[in-house]
Amino acid sequence: MDTNNYYIYGINGPVITVRGGRCLPMMSLVYVGADKIPGEVVSASGDTTVVQVYESSAGLGKGQPVVMTGRPMSVLLGPGMLSNIYDGIARPLRAISNLAGSFITKGITLPALDLEKRWSVKVEIKEGDEVHGGMIFARTKESDAIEHRSMVPPGVSGKVFDVKPDGDYSVMDIIACVVDERGKKTSLMLAQEWPIRRSRPCAKRLPITRPLVTGQRVIDTLFPVGKGGCAAIPGPFGAGKTMVQHQLAKWSDADIIVYLGCGERGNEMTQVLDEFAELKDPKTGHPLMERTILIANTSNMPVAAREASIYTGMTIAEYYRDMGYHVALMADSTSRWAEALREISGRLEEMPAEESFPAYLPSRLAGFYERAGYMETLSGLEGSVTVIGAVSPQGGDFSEPVTQNTKRFIRTFWALDRSLAYARHFPSINWTTSYSEYFADIKDWYEENFGQGFTKMRQQIIDILGKESALMEIVKLIGSDVLPDDQKLIIETAKVIRQGYLQQNAFHKTDTYMSPEKQMIMLETILYLYDEAKKLTAKSIPLSQLVETGAFSALYKMKFDLGDGQPKEYFIKLVDDAVAAVLAKNE
Repeated sequence: MDTNNYYIYGINGPVITVRGGRCLPMMSLVYVGADKIPGEVVSASGDTTVVQVYESSAGLGKGQPVVMTGRPMSVLLGPGMLSNIYDGIARPLRAISNLAGSFITKGITLPALDLEKRWSVKVEIKEGDEVHGGMIFARTKESDAIEHRSMVPPGVSGKVFDVKPDGDYSVMDIIACVVDERGKKTSLMLAQEWPIRRSRPCAKRLPITRPLVTGQRVIDTLFPVGKGGCAAIPGPFGAGKTMVQHQLAKWSDADIIVYLGCGERGNEMTQVLDEFAELKDPKTGHPLMERTILIANTSNMPVAAREASIYTGMTIAEYYRDMGYHVALMADSTSRWAEALREISGRLEEMPAEESFPAYLPSRLAGFYERAGYMETLSGLEGSVTVIGAVSPQGGDFSEPVTQNTKRFIRTFWALDRSLAYARHFPSINWTTSYSEYFADIKDWYEENFGQGFTKMRQQIIDILGKESALMEIVKLIGSDVLPDDQKLIIETAKVIRQGYLQQNAFHKTDTYMSPEKQMIMLETILYLYDEAKKLTAKSIPLSQLVETGAFSALYKMKFDLGDGQPKEYFIKLVDDAVAAVLAKNE
């Protein structure tokens, strides 16, 4: 490190003005003050450099030294990241707590990985092999659920020599060396560094052809997100954003979960940490944390670190994607991240745009969401990063800048409704304002895995809900008694869809998750009842007679009965018996 006589010239919250020597390189990592607080260069002009620091600037003073590192803000990647809890710049909070106690002091900088722990390593390469960036050279059992695949860093290629045998190694032990055609030597270790603001390279971006299966009926059926795609969950306070993300973390068919608590309240993040520690992975029966990485940067933590936290989370997600895993990144919430951008921009005295957000807000959002995708990795495997970003618009106003700009870069929009949440309808995803643009891309997968005819049934469900929404405007004015029976049937069927199908109890052992096969049975049964009821109304038989048989109310409980093992034929027979009873009554 070269100090080069850099010193603090001015302090404005987390924004530090630095002078002395040449301007520091943009986006490089520096250490500020006597406590060596980490910071990043964000602006340079003349002989003045501006640094944003990732801890409180309290105690810093003019003239204190600033140390340059000459390297960008990076994260150390390797085995040991799973089950860990990091702050916004990938410092391990458990290790810091063990060192400093519950009240963390400034200036503590620990590596993201445990440098002392030894891992049982199976080496995949041998002397003389030709390797290239992204190639897997060693395998480690990181947890019962996940095998860690150590890769040659991108940009490194050549012939292997000095290969170590299988055995126990720490993350910084040299496993092998690579020499390229120019004679440059590179050591291969289990750990590697990567700049957080630069996306990791891949061989090819593949088209999205399959969904992220979540087991949540309203998502899987009506508003799916493609695996490798982007979704937004906007909603006001108390609408259930965190609950939806918990369900997706537990039940989606992603291999690894990166949960990013960005600017949320400290007590809410504490609850997340406690709950994740107790959750059992339904795939393995082991704790869910064995395939989860948590990044906690709460609202009382430094605002600059909040801005960096989403890039830290994305870099970790891309790293596991490059191993051939499917990763789901939950960002809660991007609104708090945007507010951090706004605060730093204001202190930098930049020209504000709409609602005082910086003019570069859209480009920063695009840079984040575009790092998602379904990729062919450099090693020839397939992996993906699916981004699910929560948005917290003030007062539930979806016209505010963060929500509107987010909609430009995502293709699935799960709009949470406060009135549904207050009515205890969860997930509180509003079916009239939400949408998914992925369905056309993944339709073939649905037809193959959910069953032939799924697309037609899905469209029928959407049409019924749309017609009910229009009819309810009339009902509010004049009541439902004056409606003809065919319109009453729309309302009764939509009620079954809403309460029996779309509403899902996260705390019920059988309703918390529903497989695609059972979702298909529910759809077929509900639409079978609708079709049979239409035949009755066409014969001028009052709909009220069919309602009185209990056929509609029986389907409200179908989601629980299916979980208890009742077959499809049981529910079809319920409908047939009810229809037969009505026909017999009218003979």
